[in-house]
Amino acid sequence: MTAVGAPTGLTQGSRTKGGIGESTLRPDGVLKVTGEFAYSSDMWHEDMLWGQILRSTVAHAEIVSVDTSAALATAGVYAVMTYDDLPTDVRHYGLEIRDTPVLAHGKVRHHGEPVAIVAADHPETARRAAARIKVEYRELPLVTDEASATAPGAVLVHENRTDRHLAHVPHPNIVHRQPIVRGDAERAAGRADVIVTGDYSFGMQDQAFLGPESGLAVPGEDGGVDLYIATQWLHSDLRQIAPVLGLPEDRVRMTLSGVGGAFGGREDLSMQIHACLLALRTGKPVKIVYNRFESFFGHVHRHPARLHYEHGATRDGRLTHVKCRIVLDGGAYASASPAVVGNAASLSVGPYVCDDVDIEALALYSNNPPCGAMRGFGAVQACFAYEAQMDKVARELGLDPVEFRRINAMERGTLMPTGQPVDSPAPVAELLRRVKAMPMPPERQWESSEGADVRQLPGGLSNTTHGEGVVRGVGYAVGIKNVGFSEGFDDYSTARVRMEVAGGRPVVTVHTAMAEVGQGGVTVHAQIARTELGVTQVTIRPADTRVGSAGSTSASRQTYVTGGAVKHACEQVREKVLDIGRRRLGASHPAWATAELLLEGGKVVTDGGEVLADLVDVLQDRVIEVEEEWRHRPTEPFDPRTGQGNGHVQYSFAAHRAVVEVDTELGLVKVIELACAQDVGKALNPLSVIGQIQGGTVQGLGIAVMEEIVVDPVTAKVRNPSFTDYLLPTILDTPALPVDVLELADDHAPYGLRGVGEAPTLSSTPAVLAAVREATGLALDRTPVRPEHLTGTA
Repeated sequence: MTAVGAPTGLTQGSRTKGGIGESTLRPDGVLKVTGEFAYSSDMWHEDMLWGQILRSTVAHAEIVSVDTSAALATAGVYAVMTYDDLPTDVRHYGLEIRDTPVLAHGKVRHHGEPVAIVAADHPETARRAAARIKVEYRELPLVTDEASATAPGAVLVHENRTDRHLAHVPHPNIVHRQPIVRGDAERAAGRADVIVTGDYSFGMQDQAFLGPESGLAVPGEDGGVDLYIATQWLHSDLRQIAPVLGLPEDRVRMTLSGVGGAFGGREDLSMQIHACLLALRTGKPVKIVYNRFESFFGHVHRHPARLHYEHGATRDGRLTHVKCRIVLDGGAYASASPAVVGNAASLSVGPYVCDDVDIEALALYSNNPPCGAMRGFGAVQACFAYEAQMDKVARELGLDPVEFRRINAMERGTLMPTGQPVDSPAPVAELLRRVKAMPMPPERQWESSEGADVRQLPGGLSNTTHGEGVVRGVGYAVGIKNVGFSEGFDDYSTARVRMEVAGGRPVVTVHTAMAEVGQGGVTVHAQIARTELGVTQVTIRPADTRVGSAGSTSASRQTYVTGGAVKHACEQVREKVLDIGRRRLGASHPAWATAELLLEGGKVVTDGGEVLADLVDVLQDRVIEVEEEWRHRPTEPFDPRTGQGNGHVQYSFAAHRAVVEVDTELGLVKVIELACAQDVGKALNPLSVIGQIQGGTVQGLGIAVMEEIVVDPVTAKVRNPSFTDYLLPTILDTPALPVDVLELADDHAPYGLRGVGEAPTLSSTPAVLAAVREATGLALDRTPVRPEHLTGTA
């Protein structure tokens, strides 16, 4: 049965402990903090083999020959496979465009592309055997940026494109292009008293999840395979894996194993097909675990971007027009680039009122590492640039930057650049007011009677300063992010809910295919079941493909969409339970026929609180099980020429204030505080909500001042594929993170909730850069900002 979401209000749970609105603890929390939680890399099977992948050492080259003889002769090796050994004619995969080869054939298109796979009885044996495979390359010219991608006679990264986007792009090396035109930006520019332009550069960020890609494939007696995998979307993986193996989907049985973080980096396939191929070839279980070096090549990254903006404003601070051009580098394969382009374009003006816009966003094919989904999904890059512009315009007008934003802040009813009205609360001005009103951290916190506490200073324990040359700066930013899949995608989820009596009490089991990647969905699903069914004992079954799709754990959508499916399934179970009660016990009390009935505290009660029966007496030996699909409101594609259309289902908003201290002599930055105000609609689990906001904030801090995958501009090779050279914020880099949660319900969403996880990743980055600009007086048009950018030694 399918439902489309006109959600009902909160009518249950006031008497059932652990329901919605409570900060119930995560069922996996203690296991994770004590090191007992089983992640996918911990899986083990008797008599299993170990898989290893041989990757290309160059970024663009013809494969002249592949010699596997030495690897096959290695003791302990059970199988070596190349493109020619694949079992079917389906040899490519992809989220939307099937342009990614399972193993490279004919040529490689990026550094680290899989060329061959090995299975052996020990991981070191597999590694050594893979190293013995001899691949002869003939290097080809590189495509590394827009100029080389679109120049006359440019080398084509993909020679024979047939995908639907090709008809709407000016060059085959452009994956997708989305213009948005509304009003008349040229004419509106004539009304501007101030026009400000800017060119910005955004670095390539890694998701940097701590649990590397890993999985275990076990061949089945029926010729199929069981795959235990850390992923973000089981059914999307299944749709791509089964055709390559030549198996029907019901013989590729997938079960989610422990996921050590994702942030978009597990939306694409990594080692899934490789493990299954080796298991089916050898007839033995095969486990593959990437090391950190391999992980940097084994998943997509955040798109680096170049952005050009023009903003105009009147003397009283009203925006007249916005023009922008956003160029995203998608790397060698499409991945999620088309959808990222749509997000970047449609959200490129930010949470502001502007009737006249001229926008172009596009993603390139290149020989750089493939890029795709990462938390914020195109909106992060745009927010960095448009917020820098808002500060520039405010400065030109002599206005306070927060006041300038408040003057132009959108609200309910504002039209997006796509022409879509914002039909739920959009408290942009209020979020800015709240974040500005938060108490400021005290000055010179490093000072004490015992001397300087260097941990509170730029450079920290490296003891580079005792306060000399340290200047404070404060910066603000606000962002807008869509929630859920967009542009007409059939975004739905499935939930199976079962209620029965066990051990003398009512119990509920919830089964979905939702990937729990750390976001806390398993906690929320249990809270929803308790709220709707009035039962405290709720079990969450492991996610697998034996139940319908839950969609991806991305786009801040799972609580909205899979939560909506769980809620809807619970409502159907509740109605069946009440029907049973009416038939069995209706004669005992007139309220069975006349009152609104609820399930609370293990009992059937009237809306006035009168208890009619225990659930145990109503159910007796009956088992009620319901499987339901649930969809949010439909969206529609953006027009390929004008970009108009109701492309998004919901918007989320967050504002940040950053306080930094900068050692202006050495170019070192210490973020003292990152305060956030965010509207969450309804906090289903307040503690988890705050955790999501703080986590997103720190991820935005990382790209502001340290995180970047560095790609050699000459060779297109990754220079820093390790956590030694790819710098991440540690607890010593993490500032105070005060959070102000606003709850303005979205009437279209279950319980009025709003997706939480991505919005704080947007505005934290430009807030930090704005604070550093204020401290130093420098323009700083790229991120991450490095010491050499602050000292003039770049």
